[in-house]
Amino acid sequence: MIRETTLAALQEAQALTGALVESLSDHDYRHQFHPGLSPLGWHVGHCAYTESYWLREVILSDDRSTAALHDLYVPERIPKPLRGPRLPPLPQLLRWTHDLQRENLALLRSPPRAMAQHRLLRNEYLPWFLIQHYSQHFETMQMILAQRSGQTPPSGKLAPGHFAARTIAARAVALTKGDYIIGSDGSPAAYDNELPSHRVTVGPVCMAPRLISNAEYLGFIDADGYRRPELWSAEGWRWLGEQPLRHPEYWRASADGGWYGVDGAGYHDLSADAPVCGISRHEAVAFARWAGARLPHEYEWETAQRAGILADAGAAWEWCANPFHPYPGFKAFPYEGYSTPWFDQDHYTLRGGSRYTQAPIRRPSFRNFYTPDCRYLFAGLRLAFDG
Repeated sequence: MIRETTLAALQEAQALTGALVESLSDHDYRHQFHPGLSPLGWHVGHCAYTESYWLREVILSDDRSTAALHDLYVPERIPKPLRGPRLPPLPQLLRWTHDLQRENLALLRSPPRAMAQHRLLRNEYLPWFLIQHYSQHFETMQMILAQRSGQTPPSGKLAPGHFAARTIAARAVALTKGDYIIGSDGSPAAYDNELPSHRVTVGPVCMAPRLISNAEYLGFIDADGYRRPELWSAEGWRWLGEQPLRHPEYWRASADGGWYGVDGAGYHDLSADAPVCGISRHEAVAFARWAGARLPHEYEWETAQRAGILADAGAAWEWCANPFHPYPGFKAFPYEGYSTPWFDQDHYTLRGGSRYTQAPIRRPSFRNFYTPDCRYLFAGLRLAFDG
């Protein structure tokens, strides 16, 4: 029996994603605002499709609600630029998703025997898998909304933020060398890449208790950090040479030398103290070198988070030093393609979360992963120091 609290969490996740498109124009609903991101409307349809695919097609062998939609909502079957034009009108999509989600909730509340006894329903695994799936797409949709805002000039009524570059806070907290447990604590909601938990040797390392702030990152900009090849990896310098970048993705310069921030709600005064957000791993590595530090390994990050060292974890995703990789004894679940294709040495781990990260995926063991050139993420960095 699925608990009512779990069903309420699923219903809330469904509603949050749908609400992000309800007031959009047809253009904005279908438009691809960034080459790496799908149209907003596609995410809503994809989430409802995925929910029905697992509950009906996989568990009940009933593909009536999904078979005709595989070529639209299975990401591998349709390139991102083709997704928007294929979407139905927004009112139709919303009616379809609302009806389907309501029926799926009823199905989970009173499941037929084949569903109730299925291994994917054990310990409420599948409902929490779907809740987390919605939560991840909710955050991706917030990235798209921020891209949308950034392609519109700011209103003349908004005053930009003016702040001086600030030296990096020197304080760091030591983590003594020892053997620590990494990975999920046995939660049924854990993804396959969080398992199995295992013991690793970590330290000694000193971890900055706070993320790098906007004012601290401005120091890197003012020191010509974007023009100094010695600070960048070879791959990062090549990447930088392909585009004239001089500031984070979600900063905009004003004519009088100030800075705006941009998010899904539009432009805002950029706070000096807020964590820098919207940088690639290439930029994070260059900043860390400039600061005489490095990025933390994800094992160092998780150990420090569990020890209570990281005061502001969850304010921005944090690039880590290491590629995304399988833990010893990894077993793909519930399907081969969730994590395994990304163990390719091209994707790097991020830990923590952002202000848009929903509670179901806020945990010390959760692992995000992207290629090092991605800067549309709500990602920043934390410094680590050897010894």
